[in-house]
Formats: sequence, C-alpha cells, structure tokens
Amino acid sequence: MLKLRFQKQCIEAGCDEAGRGCLAGPVFAAAVILPDKFYHRLLNDSKQVAEENRYKLRKVIEKKAIAFAVGVVDNDEIDSINILNASFKAMHLALEKLNQGPGLLLIDGNRFNPYKNIPHECIVEGDGKYSAIAAASILAKTYRDDYMRQLHSEFPHYGWYSNKGYATREHCRAIEAFGLCKYHRKSFDIKAAQLELFEGL
Repeated sequence: MLKLRFQKQCIEAGCDEAGRGCLAGPVFAAAVILPDKFYHRLLNDSKQVAEENRYKLRKVIEKKAIAFAVGVVDNDEIDSINILNASFKAMHLALEKLNQGPGLLLIDGNRFNPYKNIPHECIVEGDGKYSAIAAASILAKTYRDDYMRQLHSEFPHYGWYSNKGYATREHCRAIEAFGLCKYHRKSFDIKAAQLELFEGL
C-alpha cells in the first residue's frame, strides 16, 4: 500500500527519473504534487505496472495532480556531466516548471543534489512506497517511451520502439552491425554491455 504523505506540515513533490540505465537517448524526470486523499488502485512503481495501465495512470495523474512537470537531459549532456548528475538535473528542470512550490521533495533513490533551499528526503525504492514518487515514475517513464518511439522512426534498425534504448540483445546486435548513432551515450561502456549479453547466449 503506497503512502500518500511523508509528513503533513507542508506540500510535498515526488520526483523520479526514467532512462538512467539506457545506452541511448535522454534521461527524463518528473515532479508531481498530488492532492490530499489521492488514490488509484493501479498506481505503483512504473516498472511494476503494465504499459497499457501506465498510460491510463498518466491521464489520471495529469488530470488530478495539483501540479506536475517533466524535465529532460539529452545524451550529449549526459556524456558531459555523467548520468547521475544528469538525472538530478532533469529533476531540477521538472521542479522549475511546477506551477506551485513544494515545501519538501521526496526523491527516489539514495542521493540527490539539493534544489534551491527546499529540503528533501531520499527514499530508496521510493517509487514503491510513496504515491507522489510512483506518480512521477509513471510520467517520466511514459514521456520517455513516447520520445524513444519518435527516435525509432529516424533509426529503426536499433529497435528503440520496443527496447527504448536499453541494452537488449536486439539493441546490442544492431550496435555491432551499424555502430553508434548521434543519440547513443558515448560515455557508457557499451562494449561491456554487448559482451555481457552475448556471453549469455
């Protein structure tokens, strides 16, 4: 059962990212402020929710949230500042877009770069514990999946429509055959990902 609040003294925003472990494409993050008594039986960590239900939830979250926003950091900047800092920056960008300022940030994970002077709580596996973080995970995941489907039309041989840039066998075999493209993260050890997959065949 997801918890709605970490505390009751101030407004909370949940933050989560999607695409941190991918070989290609940007990292997306979302920030969500939910109303009191928000509940949806399907809401959970996006990884635990079927794709069809993620899109159903996105409509509900966007309709009922007090505020929500999405931030994006592309693969070139990921290569420049590293994926951890890029994930934090994407969260910061989402927070900047909120039309209401939160008093506390609930961050999925164990680390975060502070945003302005707003206090934060890092919660390991928070997307499976707090509704606002779970809602953020749903938005980040669906917005990123939509974006990767758009990129698929430009480079269809990598199979991004289905693998979304993750290190699947299909993706790694395509990299072996066609090399890297402008959307790949050059700072990632892509060869190691390929070897790990191919050794398991």
